Amino acid sequence: MRVDVVTHPLRRVAAVPHHGPYNQIAEAFGRLGAIAGPAGWFARPGLAMVAIYYDDPESVAPDTLRSDAGLVIPADIELPPTVVERTLPAGRYARTEHAGPYDRLGDTWAQFMGEWLPASGHRVRAGVSYECYKNTPMETPPDLLRTDLYVPIGSD
Repeated sequence: MRVDVVTHPLRRVAAVPHHGPYNQIAEAFGRLGAIAGPAGWFARPGLAMVAIYYDDPESVAPDTLRSDAGLVIPADIELPPTVVERTLPAGRYARTEHAGPYDRLGDTWAQFMGEWLPASGHRVRAGVSYECYKNTPMETPPDLLRTDLYVPIGSD
């Protein structure tokens, strides 16, 4: 597994909350797309689709997991009341890339958190983990999908 340590600024996110198993977040992305598409957000340069995860699926029951389907957006976009504003905190993150279909993301997360992190010398800091989708299943075959996984890390 190839992992980079990157530093990100604070980023603004337009989000639709999801409650339940993380692998069922697609429904929230559908609701977000129904808002963002007609509003013209997808035509804006630099937009990034993200899934933000708040809970540890190893210690929280699947039906009570909290996450957001989101879009990183510029400050000038006004949000409708059906969308909540979130932020991705500034700081250092460990990043790895998942290649392939979304139904195998859990395997990459398990290797990232269960193997790489303990051996890395890094520790998870307060914050949120998230996925950033480099392409979408609407335009890309499943085997060519690329997703970056991010975990907030503290100093070595």
